[in-house]
Amino acid sequence: MHSFDTTARGVYLITVTPFTDAGALDLASTDRMVDFCLERGVTGLTILGILGEATKLTAEEAKAYTRQVVRRVGGRVPVIVGVSSPGFAAMGELTRAVMDLGAAGVMVAPPGSVRTDDQIAGYFDMVNETLGAVPWCLQDHPVSTGVQMAPGVILRILKNAPHCVMLKHEDWPGLAKLSAIRAASDKGDVRRVSVLTGNGGGLFLPEELSRGADGAMTGFAWPEMMVDVVAAHGRGDVERAHDLFDAYLPLARYEQQAGIGLAVRKHLLQQRGAIASSFVRKPGPKLSAQDLADIDRLVRRQQQRLQQLG
Repeated sequence: MHSFDTTARGVYLITVTPFTDAGALDLASTDRMVDFCLERGVTGLTILGILGEATKLTAEEAKAYTRQVVRRVGGRVPVIVGVSSPGFAAMGELTRAVMDLGAAGVMVAPPGSVRTDDQIAGYFDMVNETLGAVPWCLQDHPVSTGVQMAPGVILRILKNAPHCVMLKHEDWPGLAKLSAIRAASDKGDVRRVSVLTGNGGGLFLPEELSRGADGAMTGFAWPEMMVDVVAAHGRGDVERAHDLFDAYLPLARYEQQAGIGLAVRKHLLQQRGAIASSFVRKPGPKLSAQDLADIDRLVRRQQQRLQQLG
């Protein structure tokens, strides 16, 4: 059993939320998706994230989805739930609900309303008060939040948050930030926490692993890419890690287009049998015939390259 603590490693996959073609929450596909991810070797699941369409779910749907995921996982890997909210009452209520359902911990990003270093640090002091002893992950994703957290601010948060066990690092560019955080823990200036990287399908995953990341927390229709890259890097075969990553990179890049990226991922997951429908709730994109042709070409080329790599 993998643990959600400061030693966490591997791949915590950010999942999509499956819906039916009519837009209802699809709990049968949720089971299929969980099985699909676990069969490909992920060490954790993260749900109700940005690409999990969390803001499009009702409070009851969020609880029902969490309940289904936790039940299907059956304790085999940790399940982390995004509970970010500008208001602490909502954050605390959802946190208590998902922890009661069996989640291993939660993930929190700062709201766009905090701007200065002191505002950011003060916000997370209140997060600590709200979450209590619940283990949590600090999400640093300026592209979505608009909040820039310098390395010094992140270190300040970590020093004041004994139950923050993980940093989800997805600033871009962010390699220097990752190096600075690892250097601080190596010197003993701050305790070492798990660092998992995002950046849209892990677009800098090999480099981030070389800078001290412990794995990835992001989504991609081929989760085995991240699993295999992290494994190869971990056993010291860095060139193999890069070769594998390069084979998947064109499709991972295509998935990260602003506007249609989620639709691309859901389409591919439907093609792979992980979910029954590629439906994206409104407001959401739809793929054109040209998009679908691009995707088919990229999948064929990816398969050919993987065969060459063996």
